[in-house]
Amino acid sequence: MGDEVGRQEFTRDDRTRYRTKVRRCLDVFARMLSESRFEFDRPTTGLEIELNLVDDAGDPTMRNAEALEAIADPDFVTELGQWNLEINVAPRLLTGGGISAFEDVVRRSLNEAEHKARGVDAHMVMIGILPTLQPKHLAVDALSGNPRYTLLNEQVLAARGEDLHIAINGVERLQLTADSIVPEAACTSTQFHLQVSPEDFAAYWNAAQAIAGVQVAIGANSPFLLGKELWRETRIALFQQATDTRSDELKEQGVRPRVWFGERWITSIFDLFEENVRYFPALLPICDEEDPLQVLERGDTPSLAELRLHNGTIYRWNRPVYDVVRDQPHLRVENRTLPAGPTVVDMLANGAFYYGLVRVLAEEERPLWSQMSFSAAEENFTAGARSGIDAQVYWPGLGTVPVAELVLRRLLPMAHEGLVRMKVDPAERDRLLGVIEQRCLTGVNGATWQARAFHRHYDHTALDRPEALRRMLRTYRDLMHSNEPVHTWPVS
Repeated sequence: MGDEVGRQEFTRDDRTRYRTKVRRCLDVFARMLSESRFEFDRPTTGLEIELNLVDDAGDPTMRNAEALEAIADPDFVTELGQWNLEINVAPRLLTGGGISAFEDVVRRSLNEAEHKARGVDAHMVMIGILPTLQPKHLAVDALSGNPRYTLLNEQVLAARGEDLHIAINGVERLQLTADSIVPEAACTSTQFHLQVSPEDFAAYWNAAQAIAGVQVAIGANSPFLLGKELWRETRIALFQQATDTRSDELKEQGVRPRVWFGERWITSIFDLFEENVRYFPALLPICDEEDPLQVLERGDTPSLAELRLHNGTIYRWNRPVYDVVRDQPHLRVENRTLPAGPTVVDMLANGAFYYGLVRVLAEEERPLWSQMSFSAAEENFTAGARSGIDAQVYWPGLGTVPVAELVLRRLLPMAHEGLVRMKVDPAERDRLLGVIEQRCLTGVNGATWQARAFHRHYDHTALDRPEALRRMLRTYRDLMHSNEPVHTWPVS
């Protein structure tokens, strides 16, 4: 979805031609898998972070175009809402100090960008949902200026045929009707990429799905939306509903949602791309001139542009990625479960836990997913999003257990072993996994800190709710720049 698009209207012929082309791409992809045409040497990792822009008071500021011009760094790009930016961090190996290099690059880039953005009265905040958003910020004119967002908005609403209805029941209840997909822009995430071989892809994707509930529980950082305290990771429920192309009737018929956990363990990456083509109509039927079969038969690497574009409009929490770099094709698992923030060290601790844990689970002789139903993994995901670090989750051999206890007793040692196998520097490994350990011991993650800090202002002073949220966010913003993990933050 990061590609530029120019077409604004689509005919029936466009859609027919696109369907034929995307199926041709799928056939070529299957042949590439069978012929082992993919590059894989060592597990390269990547990182993307979505950001929010606020003014001095802590309210959203619709200035991403001005901020990007001031920042003047190609690693920073627009996102859906005018109060959003994204930073794309160059991929690297985790060995030889790779995690510290990630941390140094991200902190330096964010510090420089923050300094430059202040010149246009904007500050950057890494948080799952900006708690100071109000309904007036979610109008269609808040879409970023890039034409692809307008086009996507039009196609989602056209497919749905009616306004979006968002209903979330948590600590409090929220009901919202929207005439655009702008509410999706409230969801800002951290995305971890892991390059894998075709032979190992299914094991890594299944492992990532199996731990998604644990990830979101311990990393939750989105307790507020439009002034309401909802789920600990409200971003999950909001994103699922804000991009739903289905009417109520289609939901009743069992049509799959475009924001999708999935419905089964897989045996190949092909399963996921084949599901994309089989279950989901095109949102953006834009055809490339390339004939992928001709490219393949002359010994070159096809871009599979239609298959990739289609994949970019289906929002799996663990998304398969086909990409080409320097004419070499490769495959990645894109882990999209986690929110942005609270600090760079918190996000990299989440990354270390994820990378280490999936490495061990993917290499086990008796796979975890052979002992656990897919529906149990999905139920864990919902429980983790709803209750955060206080969630109860199912784990094979243990039954239903507190997620913090599961992490401390079972999963942290596995993550430690996985990072050893990945040859991560011992000091980096112990520091980052120590952050996860302390988060579980204290019961404090971004969501619990936000809730406690808000209630300290709101319950014990005369401040109204919007001002209590602003004060909480301003304190959050200051502490975010300290790069001290959130479990150490004071509430007062």
